[in-house]
Amino acid sequence: MSGLFQDLLGQPLAVNLLASALAQQRLAPAYLFAGPDGVGRRLAALRFLEGMLSETGSSPRQRRRLEERNHPDLLWVEPTFQHQGRLLTRAEAEEAGIGRRTPPQLRLEQIRGVSRFLARQPVEARRGMVVIETAEAMAESAANALLKTLEEPGHGLMILLSASPERLLSTIRSRCQLIRFLRLDSEALDQVLLRCDAVEDDPPEITAMAAGSPGALLEHRRHWQALPDELRQRLQNPPDQAMDALALARDLSEALDGEQQLWLINWWQQRLWRDGRGAESLERLERLRRQLLSFVQPRLAWEVALLDLVQRGPQPPG
Repeated sequence: MSGLFQDLLGQPLAVNLLASALAQQRLAPAYLFAGPDGVGRRLAALRFLEGMLSETGSSPRQRRRLEERNHPDLLWVEPTFQHQGRLLTRAEAEEAGIGRRTPPQLRLEQIRGVSRFLARQPVEARRGMVVIETAEAMAESAANALLKTLEEPGHGLMILLSASPERLLSTIRSRCQLIRFLRLDSEALDQVLLRCDAVEDDPPEITAMAAGSPGALLEHRRHWQALPDELRQRLQNPPDQAMDALALARDLSEALDGEQQLWLINWWQQRLWRDGRGAESLERLERLRRQLLSFVQPRLAWEVALLDLVQRGPQPPG
């Protein structure tokens, strides 16, 4: 198993626990991989399942099948958007050009599918394997259904990936073996970015939002680069006049979907904090986030929020 986790950088504690479980063949029925997004939880799950399937260490064939998610005994579950009676993952929604106002959810029908999958006889492996991404995104009914599955796990193995394990039911957490993942130090972060040829000069807000997570850095970079060029330039010098604030609110609500608007709030909070703005301004943007999530008309919500920020005083120079 020595080479199995060699590409999982900056997580020695998690690697030691998982490698030891494989070496001793003492596998729990359910694991909770808890830690920030983008620090290797998904990669660790893939390598752990590969070790379980191969038993002798790294296997290029099993690695490829798992990474492509075409192993007959693997079910990979992601939060979904509901659109015209269909459930779409984030990637499918983006490919279809579907607007998204709220974050995706893990839904009851998906968790019921997990139970059915684990109840059947495995085709090739000794047990069925399930990975549930963003486990904290479960609706209440889905969480209760998952708890029932965890109470009677059968011979399957389940891995929950969560950046916010405190949002999971305590009864779910208690039935999983916890594997903690940590933020990467600057050296490990640079190694990961260099390995995937992704070294760039990022705006300071993007670096701060990533907070030691290479995956988060790439995701925040993607969001930033997806903004229209003209909007990016205007955001570098946020408005200090009411008419400019109203114009920006109009353009943001028309050009960005709901998910992009929520991301922009995170970016703006970092910008205000870096520019020395007080807690009241940061809280005003947090209130804007809650309004967007509760389906307040986006343009109106942005107008009121930006006017409030203008009244609190002009932005210091960027």
